[in-house]
Amino acid sequence: VQLQASGGGLVQAGGSLRLSCAASGLTFSRYRMGWFRRAPGKEREFVATISWSGSLTYYADSVKGRFTISRDERNTVYLQMNTLKPEDTAIYYCAATTVNWSNNQASENDYDSWGQGTLVTVSS
Repeated sequence: VQLQASGGGLVQAGGSLRLSCAASGLTFSRYRMGWFRRAPGKEREFVATISWSGSLTYYADSVKGRFTISRDERNTVYLQMNTLKPEDTAIYYCAATTVNWSNNQASENDYDSWGQGTLVTVSS
């Protein structure tokens, strides 16, 4: 399984970015996909996840209402990030798991494949 994240960059507070994660080497429709992030000096944290079919999504409270996760049939998962804040600055990672849905959607323990990350910097 290979996951290639892209779309990061420098944006002013209040701006938007869309991250993409291209997946290969897997049956995409049988994987739940997730986004995580690691801010400078902090632990990696959950951002959002989307089920196999795309019908279920779950977000961290810190991004709810501002970020939207989606997926298409071209083996790509997206993270639309609006109204960005300086505290959203982080390296963003996409991840894949065969566990469709669990009791703890924010747990990274379910994920067995990770991308290399893309840096998002939000200036104030």
